[in-house]
Amino acid sequence: MTANPPAGQSTNPSTDSTSLQEHINSKFGSSIADSHAFDEELWVRVHRDSWADMASWLKDDHNFKFFNFLSAIDWMNSPFGRDMDSTVDNTLSTLDAGTQTQVDNETHNDTSPSSHMATPIETGITGGDTRFQLLARINNVHSHHSIILKADLPDEDLKAPSWVSIYPGANWHEREAWEMFGINFDGHPGLRHLYLPGEFEGNPMRKDYPLLARQIKPWPGIVDVELIPDNN
Repeated sequence: MTANPPAGQSTNPSTDSTSLQEHINSKFGSSIADSHAFDEELWVRVHRDSWADMASWLKDDHNFKFFNFLSAIDWMNSPFGRDMDSTVDNTLSTLDAGTQTQVDNETHNDTSPSSHMATPIETGITGGDTRFQLLARINNVHSHHSIILKADLPDEDLKAPSWVSIYPGANWHEREAWEMFGINFDGHPGLRHLYLPGEFEGNPMRKDYPLLARQIKPWPGIVDVELIPDNN
């Protein structure tokens, strides 16, 4: 005899993700820029005006009550090239990219913005039309499904509706995005610094923010890797 699954748990996650994808597209219509279903995970790029409305609907109507994280992405290619990569990253790039890496290395020390901005921006799953994107993940702990929401933010108007009234745990995530990327969240109870002094100017996670310490002394990277002990 086969037991029935617990309430809210799927016996066919792939079908459920696709069904939810169709339901979202139908519910929000033109507010959806793109969406993709992958087994138990669904990616949705939504217009920022529907950013909070979709989160509220998914929580209340579809049991996505677990807030995982919220952050932002700056998709711009760094004007400083790869000079801030760790030693191990550059080594792996050399092994993977072969002769192309030789070309990259020839311009590695050229820090003029024009030398690195020609490469097309790649914006990942569901794409993107702007340099900055919001990114958040929520989960249905019963069905084991997750949804990753993205929203494009125009450079000249970096703001979005706050999620704090929906997911209180988004409070410090939004503070971090405000501090590191310069994104404002309408309705947030108090955007203020988490890590940096109150008088600090700039947003360190933006690609065009120069991390001067990295340029003076390259990040070692490899020395921070702790080897797994050999128990044999």
